[in-house]
Amino acid sequence: MIGVGPLDVHLFHEGTHQNAYATLGAHVGGAPFSSYLGPGVRFAVWAPEAQQVSVVGDWNHWSDSATPLSRVEGTGIWAGVAEHAQVGHRYKLSIIGPHGQVPLKSDPFGFYQEHLPGTASIVHRFCHEWSEGDARWMAARHQQLAHGDGRQMPRHMPMSVYEVHLGSWQRGPFGEMLNYRHLAPQLAAHVKRLGFTHIELMPLMEHPFGGSWGYQVTGYFAPTSRYGTPEDFMFFVDYLHSQGIGVLLDWPPAHFASDSHGLAWFDGTALFEHADPKQGFHPEWTSCVFNYGRNEVRSFLTSNALFWLERYHIDGLRVDGVASMLYLDYARKAGEWIPNEHGGRENLEAVNLIRAINGAVRARIPDALMIAEESTAWPQVTGALEHGGLGFHFKWDLGWMHDSLRYLARDPVYRKHHHHELTFRGMYAFNEAFTLPLSHDEVVHGKGSLLRKMAGDEWQKRANLRLLFAFLFASPGKKLLFMGSELASWDEWNEAASLPLWLLDRPEHAFAARLIADLNALYVSQPSLYALDTEPRGLSWLQADDAEHSVIVIERRGFEGMRPVIAAFNFTPIPRYGYRVGVQAGGAYRELLNTDASVYGGAGVGNMGAAHAYGEAFYAPHREPCPFTLELTVPPLGAVFVTPD
Repeated sequence: MIGVGPLDVHLFHEGTHQNAYATLGAHVGGAPFSSYLGPGVRFAVWAPEAQQVSVVGDWNHWSDSATPLSRVEGTGIWAGVAEHAQVGHRYKLSIIGPHGQVPLKSDPFGFYQEHLPGTASIVHRFCHEWSEGDARWMAARHQQLAHGDGRQMPRHMPMSVYEVHLGSWQRGPFGEMLNYRHLAPQLAAHVKRLGFTHIELMPLMEHPFGGSWGYQVTGYFAPTSRYGTPEDFMFFVDYLHSQGIGVLLDWPPAHFASDSHGLAWFDGTALFEHADPKQGFHPEWTSCVFNYGRNEVRSFLTSNALFWLERYHIDGLRVDGVASMLYLDYARKAGEWIPNEHGGRENLEAVNLIRAINGAVRARIPDALMIAEESTAWPQVTGALEHGGLGFHFKWDLGWMHDSLRYLARDPVYRKHHHHELTFRGMYAFNEAFTLPLSHDEVVHGKGSLLRKMAGDEWQKRANLRLLFAFLFASPGKKLLFMGSELASWDEWNEAASLPLWLLDRPEHAFAARLIADLNALYVSQPSLYALDTEPRGLSWLQADDAEHSVIVIERRGFEGMRPVIAAFNFTPIPRYGYRVGVQAGGAYRELLNTDASVYGGAGVGNMGAAHAYGEAFYAPHREPCPFTLELTVPPLGAVFVTPD
């Protein structure tokens, strides 16, 4: 069967193959990631409706007849060996479908693709040797996250993520893309200065249109050649790990590019996608939707998720567009979608696939993270599989993001009428395990930069931005900031140009980077700010109802023996002197951070480094009385963090 074993065929067609990339695609004899041990290069492709399949490439002068493949009996797989093909040769698949010739196709399982505008796959042999630094990182990751039930440990650890679009983080002097190897040390140094624990890369799978930011993929198993080779990307991950920085990867299984050389109508039929546009076409993104109920598609996507986690040592996947996968009527009007077998709008096949992928990751790589970008109230997104949940570790809290940005865009005069936008999250904050994102989606397409979104004059905008960052780090949930947030730029993100890091030389912009670095340092040094992120006992509202003054005060708590951290927020430009809240411990309180400090461009209003709780009981409506009263100065449009000394 030309190197395609019966077990591989069975598992692939059953929908349970987790290493399909080792069987399908192009494999050099004895190469890593391959089950093929023979001579030359073995090619295998799934094209069940094809009448004829051949490989055209550099070794056969792109001739349709030189390297024909044979159908593996009783399957939809075609396979064959090209004895003269070599590593580095470009190739495509020539397919005659049931209705005639299909446009030449890139290999769905290809490990490497030629640089744009070319779209051919490239025969590749992996040869990266992982460093000792990466080995130490992977061992520590496993020790930290893979014991116990494997789901709770990440929730008790700090995670602060810097989201990155590699093509616009930095470019060369003439606007050219930089190599993964060139980017790695620069990005690592920048991320370490800011104090983030992880980076999250926007999709790096090969994609033809840069303006899609990587979300419309043609080569799911190939890191984009815009920035170099697969080994270059392995070096990138390796280097970040050696510097103590985790690497998360945005993964888009919700849809794929409709370009003719990609997966769309692969064998002349709707193979990877649904044939009916009510199921197979995405009206919002004008792309193709996977047929999640087709077993071979399940094998393809499951294998792909595991491929990035295992072979590239990625620390976790942020799964894009989960809501669009879960709902059959997502972005569709009445009559534009097909109900499920029970007449409902839930995509039961997608639910089963998501659960299967998360289960496979949990079983094989228990220390890898799975994070959902899910924008609805679908229940138990981060619930355990054994209890009927989807099995993700974390879910993006897009509601928090929208509420916070909408509130801070309001004139402080009117904020008292919208106090619920600050406090509503308390109603659901612990229903799921959340990540709080301030992501790329909020600083493009005319939405304006974070700084420009803020209300008020220039000083107030900067103060409001400091408030936003402080509110992010004080609130329960892991943290995510899109690159450029640290620059406090007036301009929104431009994916076609370098990030203007030179702004950090200007004091009026450097304040944001200084504050983010100090907030990250505070966050990782105070376990109460992260240890109980997903449990109600990790948060106490010391003041939630003071809409008149637009003040809230929260207390973050950790496990026994961890000192609590109190964060007070004043969302008006009027200083609040002698602001009183009830606390459980008396005596001195140390001021850990004040967003109005002069080093952040503030006016310096604060507690002079310390506050005091005296022995007078504090009574507040709807709360048990507290034995002590803490008196704080809460600066204008500012936040202070304090802890018992």
